[in-house]
Parts: sequence; C-alpha cells; structure tokens
Amino acid sequence: MKKVNGHQIIQLFEEFSPKGLAVEGDPVGLQIGRLNQTVQRVLIALDVVEEVVDEAIDKGVKLIIAHHPIIYRPLKTIQTDQPAGRVIAKLIQHDIAVYTAHTNLDVTEGGVNDLLARQLELTDTKVLSQTAEDRFKKLVVFTPKSHENELRDAMAEAGAGYIGAYSHCTFTSAGTGRFKPTIEADPYIGEANQLEEVEEVRIETIIYDSIEKRVIRAMEKAHPYEEVAYDLYEEARPGKQLGLGRVGYLQKPMKLREFIEYVKMKFDVPALRYVGNPDAEVKKVAVLGGTGNRYMNAARFSGADVYITGDVEYHTAHDAKMMGLNIIDPGHNIEKVMKAGTAEEMKVRCLESNFDVEFIPSSINTDPFSFD
Repeated sequence: MKKVNGHQIIQLFEEFSPKGLAVEGDPVGLQIGRLNQTVQRVLIALDVVEEVVDEAIDKGVKLIIAHHPIIYRPLKTIQTDQPAGRVIAKLIQHDIAVYTAHTNLDVTEGGVNDLLARQLELTDTKVLSQTAEDRFKKLVVFTPKSHENELRDAMAEAGAGYIGAYSHCTFTSAGTGRFKPTIEADPYIGEANQLEEVEEVRIETIIYDSIEKRVIRAMEKAHPYEEVAYDLYEEARPGKQLGLGRVGYLQKPMKLREFIEYVKMKFDVPALRYVGNPDAEVKKVAVLGGTGNRYMNAARFSGADVYITGDVEYHTAHDAKMMGLNIIDPGHNIEKVMKAGTAEEMKVRCLESNFDVEFIPSSINTDPFSFD
C-alpha cells in the first residue's frame, strides 16, 4: 500500500461527499492547516472541540474530517487566551488540518441522513427535501477488441452501468479505428508516422455525474492506449434525487410511546422531547439530522407519522401539534452516527485505491447537554 498526502485523501473523500452538494453559503472544505503533507491517520469527528484536538494529538493524527464547521462565521480576531482561539492555535502548533463536510455530508448517499435511517432500520427510504440531482451521463469509449471485456469490467467495478435494479449495463458496436502516431508518441499499436487501422469496439455505458472521475480513472487505467478516446454526453432524463432528510418505513408498526424508547435505544440518548399522542400508530418515519424546523411541512406532506429532528423550536412544536404531526427531538448530537459511518466508508475507498491510511472515529462525546 502507498503513502499518501492530505490532498489525495480529500480528493477521494470529495468523490463520496462533493462540496457542490452543500447548501449555498455553507462553510465546507479545508478550514485550518494544510493538506500537502503525508497523512497516515485521519480522525473523524462531529465537532472540533479542544478534547477532540487533544485526542488527535495523542493519536498522531494530521487531518481531522469534521461534520460541524470549526469556523462557521467569519472571524474578526483569533485570541489565543480565549477558548476558540486556543483550539485554533493548538491545531496550528501541531500541524493538524481541519476539513469540514457539513450539509454536503447530510445530502450525499451514505451520508448523515442515510446513516440515521439505517440506524432506525427504515425500509424503502426516499429523500425528504430535494436540494440537488445526480444527473445521468453516457460514457462512450473506443478500445481494441482484445481489451473490451477488461475495460467493461473495470468501468462496472467503478460503478458504471447501473440502470434501476440492473448493473453492468453496456452496449458494444464494432468498427475500425484509424490514427497516425507522431514521433513523440509511444504507441501500444502501430509505428511512428504510419497511418494505422485497428479493429476496435465502441463501448457505451451510463454513469452518474458523482462517479464520473472514479469511472474515468478506472477506464484509463484498464485501457491499453497511451491516449484514450472517449466522449461524455449529458442525458436528458431525470437523474437521482439528492437532498436533506429521509423518509421510510418501520419493519413493523408500533405505538409512539414504544417508538420513543426505540429511538432512545437506537441513537443512544438518555432522554428526548416529543410532541404527539403516545398511543398514535407509527409506521412511516421522517428523519433529518441537525436542526430541521424549516422542513416540518415537508415531513407533513410526505405522509410521515412522526418526524425526528434536533433542536425543535417552541413555536415550531406548537405548529406541529396543531397540524397533527408527531415530533421527536432526540437532540442535534444524534449526528454522531457519522463518525463510524464515514470512517468505514473512507476505509473501504482507501483500500480500493491502495492508500495506506487509518480512519479513526473520535471517541469524544461532544454533546454539550446533560440530563438529570
């Protein structure tokens, strides 16, 4: 396995959680430090507080990937004798970079909201509020007939060719490729300054915009030619919906009072707030990590029996009660599911890329609230 720097790790991370998925104005990306250094250990954290920074120092971490921005609003001063300034100074002194993935990690497939839905074991999940679309593209590549199977397999393994419940979807047509290598070329087939004709195939497949770089990288690696001839076409048909929150179904209905205990157990919280009738039946569930007040109507119109989100405001709770929507507020900190989930996602991706990197979920509980 090969040693890598922070840039290579973040490039791989952004294939999983592109910055472009973040809502407008959300501070995402590198916030402190540098990426041009070798990184062997990455800490995955919900919040970057001083205890988390100390944990990173103890474990020899050079990069923290956090969900909540350490710098949310522009700073006018950094006073190192104050708590916030002290944390920033400690990070700089120990050359630890902080990269933030906030609403983009909420939106992306396999991100915070999918992890919350999986924790609740919801089935048939859909996006609660669409904010983006993962568009279809058609990828066309030309290759010698001798390499068509190898190329098709490489692209499919990278995620190309998924249409609904079908994978490895491609179309192949035969033809003749013509080219003349220049004197500077190092051709796989042919001689310099001689026009060459090769029996080639045209392979067509479908990819999502989000995996374009990964598929092209796999295609180029498997292709025998020095210069690969390929085309990308935008598809007119709708792509995959992406957005905030998820809506899905419980494996079996239960009363709200039972479901409350289920939520406490699944999210490992000692207490929570709720609005609604304890005897109401719960089958369809909407869940949105973080503060979800503005998506109350989306939860209602989705037909959910209950809406789980954090930091519900007093007046929003009144509105929900009047509209007959049950609410459960287990706190903002349930987003801690992103620590283990993101670490596992990146571990798999780095193994596929032969990167020698360890991803460590932070063990620090950063919930500022206590219950008595």
